[in-house]
Amino acid sequence: MAKRERVVRMSVEQPLWRALTGYRVLTMVYAVLLFAFGRERYERPWVAVAYLAVMCVWTLATLPKVANAASCTKRFLGVDLTVALVGILLTPLADAHAQTIDGPTLPSIWTAGSVLAFAIKGGWRWAGVASSIVAVANIVERGHPSRDTLHNVLLVWVASIAIGYVVEVARASERTLARALEIEAATRERERLARDIHDSVLQVLAMVQRRGTALGGEAAELGRMAGEQEVALRTLVAGGLTRPSLVSEDESEGAVVRVVEVEEPDDDTPVDLRVFLAPRAGARVTLSEPGAPVLLPPPAARELAAAVGAALDNVRVHAGEDAQAWILVEDWPDEVIVTVRDDGPGIPEGRLAQAEGEGRMGVALSIRGRLRELGGTAELISVPGQGTEVELKVPRGKAGRGR
Repeated sequence: MAKRERVVRMSVEQPLWRALTGYRVLTMVYAVLLFAFGRERYERPWVAVAYLAVMCVWTLATLPKVANAASCTKRFLGVDLTVALVGILLTPLADAHAQTIDGPTLPSIWTAGSVLAFAIKGGWRWAGVASSIVAVANIVERGHPSRDTLHNVLLVWVASIAIGYVVEVARASERTLARALEIEAATRERERLARDIHDSVLQVLAMVQRRGTALGGEAAELGRMAGEQEVALRTLVAGGLTRPSLVSEDESEGAVVRVVEVEEPDDDTPVDLRVFLAPRAGARVTLSEPGAPVLLPPPAARELAAAVGAALDNVRVHAGEDAQAWILVEDWPDEVIVTVRDDGPGIPEGRLAQAEGEGRMGVALSIRGRLRELGGTAELISVPGQGTEVELKVPRGKAGRGR
């Protein structure tokens, strides 16, 4: 069955381009009508007719140029602004009284369309530059900064910069939405794969583990390997804990999202403790963790994970290869607690003190020593015949003191 691909293009600024297209046509008609009803005051009407003819041809011929951001090139913006500036500066030539009587220029409000094109294309900075150039041209045309001229200049200035700023905010929102949609799509695909694999491969591996353990001998070893592969596959299906970051970019027709590999963080960037504990899980080690990242400074996360590894080594050495172990991660506002529990025979009373006296410092140095450097504590609770529990606590305020 052929696979169909659905592409979603988002462009919140596209309606602005359509509005600009309509604005240019309407203001072109307005400029022509303004001249037609006031042509008697023009000493050289042929100048106005020639310019308005060029302006109309230019406006209609370049409508595709203002259809979207890709078509509206920098070269077009420059020429379009030049047409508007020429019309402003030709006004005194067509109307000798233009500098003494406050009246409209030849392009009239059509000039604002050129400035708005700058705003939609490049944001408020481009709009500020274009409106400033138009302001200078209006003052030169008038000969002196009259009140009406300053009023019109300020209006175009504020409007274009405001629209440019709105466009930039819209583009930022567009990128955020694109990233959210990409994450949502990836999550749905991961869940679909997890369901399919759970109904096939994971169930087979779980069955091999149970049957192999029941048969014993070489089959037990095969069952153990199947259990480890089941855990590894579950982690892979879940998407792992270190995922690539998603960065959105703008293009002419909307926002696209690309994948960027995550660089290794430095010692000042908090990392997810779950990433360091995930490799500890296996067929006989169950890891229970929060759904959200458990953030700690990298040195603290490494030392805490090493202490957990030392506790698991003690389980294998003293409780046997067949012992089951459980890791529980708790993320509290003021501290992080990791508990390692096993179902082994437990530690006889006084055995730890005896081990330290004999020079065996596994618990004292590998576990308690590491937590002490982090400003935390390690408590060991063991009852003969009921297993052993190691509780590791790291205060958040002191978590950055690790090596």
